[in-house]
Amino acid sequence: MTISVIGHGYVGLITASVFADFGNTVYVVGRTPEKIENLKKGITPFYEPGLEEIVKRNLHAGRLKFTLDYKEAIPPSEIVFMCVGTPPKETGEADLTQVLQSAREIGKNLDGYTVVVVKSTVPLGTNLKVAELIEKIKPKNATFDSASCPEFLREGSAINDTLFPDRIVIGVTSPKAKKLLLELHKPIDGERVITTIANAELIKYASNSLLSTKISFANAMAFICDKAGADVEQVLTGVGLDKRLGRTFLYPGVGYGGSCFPKDVKALIAIANIYGYDFKLLKAVDEVNAEAKKHFVEKVTRALPQLKGKTIGILGLAFKPNTDDMREAPSIYIIENLQKKGAIIKAYDPVAVKNAAKLLKNINYCTDSYEVAKDADALLVLTEWNEFKLLDFAKIKKLMKNPVIFDGRNIYDPQKLKDLNFRYFGVGRN
Repeated sequence: MTISVIGHGYVGLITASVFADFGNTVYVVGRTPEKIENLKKGITPFYEPGLEEIVKRNLHAGRLKFTLDYKEAIPPSEIVFMCVGTPPKETGEADLTQVLQSAREIGKNLDGYTVVVVKSTVPLGTNLKVAELIEKIKPKNATFDSASCPEFLREGSAINDTLFPDRIVIGVTSPKAKKLLLELHKPIDGERVITTIANAELIKYASNSLLSTKISFANAMAFICDKAGADVEQVLTGVGLDKRLGRTFLYPGVGYGGSCFPKDVKALIAIANIYGYDFKLLKAVDEVNAEAKKHFVEKVTRALPQLKGKTIGILGLAFKPNTDDMREAPSIYIIENLQKKGAIIKAYDPVAVKNAAKLLKNINYCTDSYEVAKDADALLVLTEWNEFKLLDFAKIKKLMKNPVIFDGRNIYDPQKLKDLNFRYFGVGRN
């Protein structure tokens, strides 16, 4: 099958690479000449485990083609996936500028029958707008069907999530489109959810918002445990053993970030407003997430009241492990607020330093955890990279000016660190 993918971000490039690996011919249409030229050489624009190898393999096989030209990609394609960005406006609503721009270019270049699939996370009614726009400008000989196939990729495990998803959601109105999309997804496991386009549009927002709710609930429990002297990890372990609830995403920390959860929560609040519903629950989820970062900074300032001139070491900058994504990363808020209080910042992240340096200034970026620890008055763990979990803390203690650890992801055993005479501060488990 020949398909096109509009956009070479996380969703677009990973979707294209996996489908090419199944033997399809896949065009990837971008809008940034430098990125397209790099992709033609097998250089990916972001870090994702295993992605560069798949891109290079399919480039070499001639199945993966990168272009700036819709005229090259759209006419031969049976299916076109729209995987462009939908960033939040100040109101929280999704900005559909890129979606509508790409819809115009797709419409002008249709030839024969094509299924136009919106994979981007979009609010209710977007597919209808896209279809109306394409209908007005498409060539007379062209026909198309609309579909919605939201993605459920987690950065850091996106390839595995594409190959082994829990479900594949296909929102369609046409039997012909349904047949083509089921055929394309045949090599992929996961339950098929065949539904309406409107339902498909809502499923993605509902999923991300519910996961965000679990995280914010865990953080709210951590706030209580901090005040009550309880251990949130033991509390949530007891809760998570209930099979109706589970422990997945029921983890406290310094807040969620990334390109999906923050914007999707805000977008669903905005969608609800359009339909006359005040989504107070999700507003609280968003507020608790902001509180989590604020509480962590307050925890540091209570333990180290004179931060001016103190050296604070930061372990982890990306919003989560196995990615270099700094979008909405809690580290940004935490570091900037510590700097306002006069702290000197040293930081290390296995892959996100380059992106972090574009956002966070006046920081000594280090090459490993031990360089960060040298002469530090405290260490803050903000991303739960595996390499941070088994550090040599005897060595860390000798390097630090003061053995103080703020474990923003609860990855350490408090008692083991206390036995080494560290002052340990976790999230809801001091």
